[in-house]
Amino acid sequence: MAKEIWKPGNMVYPLPAVLVTVADRQGNENVFTVGWTGTVCTDPAMLYISVRPSRHSHKMIMETGQFVVNLTTEKLAKATDYCGVKSGRDENKFTAMNLKTERAKYVAAPLLKDSPVNIECEVVSMTKLGTHDMFLAKVLCVHADKQYMDEKGKFHLEKAHPIVYSHGNYYSMGKKLGKFGFAVKKKRRIRPR
Repeated sequence: MAKEIWKPGNMVYPLPAVLVTVADRQGNENVFTVGWTGTVCTDPAMLYISVRPSRHSHKMIMETGQFVVNLTTEKLAKATDYCGVKSGRDENKFTAMNLKTERAKYVAAPLLKDSPVNIECEVVSMTKLGTHDMFLAKVLCVHADKQYMDEKGKFHLEKAHPIVYSHGNYYSMGKKLGKFGFAVKKKRRIRPR
């Protein structure tokens, strides 16, 4: 397989395309799309988002040190794109995209009602990286939509039809290829009767 060598760039794709909700101290709220996000630690539960300093929401996060990461779905795809190209300085994106909200438990930022998972976060540190500032945050709590829980209490995010972002495009998730550890799992022997 022949490969080309490119200049340095970010090629870790696909990425979760999330909608981040924020609020300032005056109670003004905003929602915006973030592609640069991910898990950084299990215990304590921590994640990061990277935001351009020019974004309207950047100031709100700096002011309150709080935000909510809302996972996105096929149903939220249009809103996810819209909230990434429009600014909260110019319009109310919640109204424009008919995004319903509900109160969070610990932070002032709202939860998106149609998101299957909402993750309340408190900023631990901010690092200036160049085009983006990275907000490292502690997860305060997670809200999981009960409609995706089975009778054994297992959460099935795949039933919400989550989306990802890759090279300027949004995609729905594909088929399941295996469960964690499937590559090393021993096959069960079937005993003759």
